[in-house]
Amino acid sequence: MNTGLAIGAVAASVTFAVVGAALVVRPLRRLGPRVRPYTAAARVDLGLRPDVSRRVGHRAGSGGSGCSRILRSISGGLEGLAGLLVFGDEESLALRLRQSGLYQGLDGARRLQAYRMGALGRTVLFAGGLVTLALLTNGSASRVLAFGLAGTFLGGFLTRSRLAGAIRRRRESIRAELYTINQLVAMYTRVGGGALEAIRYVVERARGVVVDELAEVMQLHERGWSLREALDRAESLTPEPEAARTYRLVATSQEQGSDLAEALLGLSKDLRAQRRDDLRRQAARRRIMMVIPVVVILAPVTLLFMAAPIPSIVFGG
Repeated sequence: MNTGLAIGAVAASVTFAVVGAALVVRPLRRLGPRVRPYTAAARVDLGLRPDVSRRVGHRAGSGGSGCSRILRSISGGLEGLAGLLVFGDEESLALRLRQSGLYQGLDGARRLQAYRMGALGRTVLFAGGLVTLALLTNGSASRVLAFGLAGTFLGGFLTRSRLAGAIRRRRESIRAELYTINQLVAMYTRVGGGALEAIRYVVERARGVVVDELAEVMQLHERGWSLREALDRAESLTPEPEAARTYRLVATSQEQGSDLAEALLGLSKDLRAQRRDDLRRQAARRRIMMVIPVVVILAPVTLLFMAAPIPSIVFGG
């Protein structure tokens, strides 16, 4: 089979599949524009203005040229197809994306869309590559199908692994920073400052993942949230249980007036002991991994050198 013809056939097949899916799989309609006309009377009764600006903007933005409408339709179809490839609840997936720190410059909906489109692109890439490999090796139809399914599975697996790895790295960063942050907050409160002033002091002078979460707490507090509500939200969103424990401790101390410095110093001791145990386990695991090449490679070679003279000793020669 000609190589150029095979590559062209694969490219045409992938393009046809993507465009066909974009035309068949329609995006879900938003519930807001359909419910908004029924909420106008309730908003007027509450003394609010009817929310008509979004409806007008939606109607105005629904026009455009035929090419733009086709592109929007294809984009919506691709997003729907990407949603089919990414399994799991949308709310839990959005939470995991937030905890991973991926796509930080995007809001929740755009972050979810970017993740799904990345999963779709990665799946199409691996599936198309393996299908091309099967065609170049003159594979049968069943082999091409098997390679395509394997590429689809590999693309989805790598997407989920990338998300899980990002969450794991972010948790490790939080654990590494949390001890120092607790010490800084404890020292500030020990000299007479409150929890709010201590958090503001840390946010203004430090950098890191924990500081970003505390900065969001301060932003919510400046918008009118109570410190307890902002810390409860940070506790529910952080990927690290020890950080959630710290936020809960600060919120309880702010509400009850307990000794925050002593509690944070005790928590820092627990964090240090836990991190020391983790390092010891990692060191033991690495020692075991260093022994494996010796046992698997060097030991058989040594046994062969030792056993080589045995036949000549026994049988003579």
